[in-house]
Amino acid sequence: MTEETTTLTGQAPPPVRDWPPLDLTGTEFDPVLAELMREGPLTRIRLPHGEGWAWLATRYDDVKMITNDPRFGRAEVTTRQVTRMAPHFKPRPGSLAFADQPDHNRLRKAIAGAFTVGAMKRLRPRAQSLLGALVDGVVADGPPADLIERVLEPFPIAVVSEVMGVPDADREQVHAWTRQIISTSGGAEAADRAKQGMYAWITDTIRARAESDGTDVYSLLGGAVARGEISEEEASGVAGPLQIGGEAVTHNCGQMLYLMLTRPELLERLRAQPECRDAALDELLRYIPHRSSVGLARIALEDVELHGLRIGAGDPVYVSYLAANRDPAVFPDPDRIDVDRDPNPHLALGNGSHYCTGAVLARLQTELLVDTLLDRLPGLQLAVHAEEIVWRRKTMIRGPQTLPVTW
Repeated sequence: MTEETTTLTGQAPPPVRDWPPLDLTGTEFDPVLAELMREGPLTRIRLPHGEGWAWLATRYDDVKMITNDPRFGRAEVTTRQVTRMAPHFKPRPGSLAFADQPDHNRLRKAIAGAFTVGAMKRLRPRAQSLLGALVDGVVADGPPADLIERVLEPFPIAVVSEVMGVPDADREQVHAWTRQIISTSGGAEAADRAKQGMYAWITDTIRARAESDGTDVYSLLGGAVARGEISEEEASGVAGPLQIGGEAVTHNCGQMLYLMLTRPELLERLRAQPECRDAALDELLRYIPHRSSVGLARIALEDVELHGLRIGAGDPVYVSYLAANRDPAVFPDPDRIDVDRDPNPHLALGNGSHYCTGAVLARLQTELLVDTLLDRLPGLQLAVHAEEIVWRRKTMIRGPQTLPVTW
């Protein structure tokens, strides 16, 4: 990964840009990322942790190409200290996020049955019941209420726990672990303690369900291990990120509701025209800056030419879904929320083999949350000025920490 190997046609390689962690408030788009997007389709970045630099692709077509191209793999990332945002990096064997084919399909097959469209249809009444009970409590207590505390945090935890098969008695502890793991506060030691606690619990749970005929994720994994389809270590690696996934729904929906509540015309249209809600959710997913910086890197497995530059074999490469979702070549006037945008091929849930495993589950929860809150809380509005909303700090997943509302 040297300067000499980065050019193909004599074009000078782009400079390496430092990308510091920023505590951004609201739904502000990362100004560093915006600058990198202006500099070119391919730039080079250095993040706060890890070693060296990495390529960054920001254009929609490039992001789709890289995430679909087997010349870029994830498995080698686990053996390298690639420049990264997270202070701690100890990927576990079996993690879908770092698996290349054919291992990725083998691992994903073990739990695919829990996330099919049919499984989500069967889950929907139970999820609606869980949500209804939470909103019943909010209505009974009357305004004001913090939607994060009362609804947006407990609901995804409950639904993910149902899908995963977490017993009621263990749910609060599991949530405490996941919250610490995705936080950048507390340092590597605190995150490592949380990971050790959660993965020990996951391993015990999978072992206990080796003979289960249940359809929850831990039962499916227990059965796959018992049949020799995957190892116990791989099963734990698959389960962990899925268990953490409920956190994303909380904070993505928090951002979406914040945008609705600070744009009265948008909120009124979604109340008056429920048929527009599906399109609106897609547009809000495209628009929200759901994470800080970038996610997980890939490694070029051979030399690849792109935009007159050579990405050398062994070079780390990041893609930015946030940037791709603001590419004006695909999304005209990309910084505007346009409920009527059609088509809207956003990449908020990923692309390629690493497309979000729980995408259908996340969409189900989001639809239920928006429909139920808009329909059951007439006159819903912020209980404080927008600038008084407290936002999460030192975290990889962005969103409001509190969302006080009245109705």
